[in-house]
Amino acid sequence: MSAPQHSEAGAETAACTDALPPGALSPDALPPEALRPDALRPDALCPDALPSAARGGPISHTLARVARLHRITAGKFLKAAGIYPGQEFVMMYLWDAGPVRQSELIKVVDLDPSTVTKMLQRLEQTGHVRRSPDPADRRAVLVEATGASCSLHAQVSGAWAGLEEHTLAGLDAPERAELARLLGKVEANLCGEAAGCPGTQDRTSSTRSTSAAEL
Repeated sequence: MSAPQHSEAGAETAACTDALPPGALSPDALPPEALRPDALRPDALCPDALPSAARGGPISHTLARVARLHRITAGKFLKAAGIYPGQEFVMMYLWDAGPVRQSELIKVVDLDPSTVTKMLQRLEQTGHVRRSPDPADRRAVLVEATGASCSLHAQVSGAWAGLEEHTLAGLDAPERAELARLLGKVEANLCGEAAGCPGTQDRTSSTRSTSAAEL
């Protein structure tokens, strides 16, 4: 009787899941619950298992999950103000900088020009921003926050404070300071790899993961 033949696809799958990159965590180092076959839930908001391909970067995987959940939670806090995640960064810059050229705003928030245009159109429709020709260059467009946006400023400030407390619940002052210090070092590492590192000149652009669907 001949030995059972394994399919090439099965062999390839086994090779992908069994081979770990240098420096990766050994399955023996992972908690038993993370290795349960039923622990991998791609459709779950908070999956409780580390994917095999991410075992070489468990902290990076955690950061990605936390960033995603942070934006989802931010959206819930900002919903009461009638804006979407990402739009608050545009307003934060305009409130502090005053009238700026639209081209400058695009560089600061580090988003696609068409995406920023859609954001400004919505914010203009709600009366929060005003666009006008630049007197110094009629081909350029100036963007500024309106006086009517002051109420939005208060709402965004409240939403951001609420998001902060919700995110850091259970951490005391020293732990929060240490977390800020460590995240600052991580940000500096990533900034070294980013072209031009947009956002370091203005902290309000530190989160730029807004998709066009959110606008």
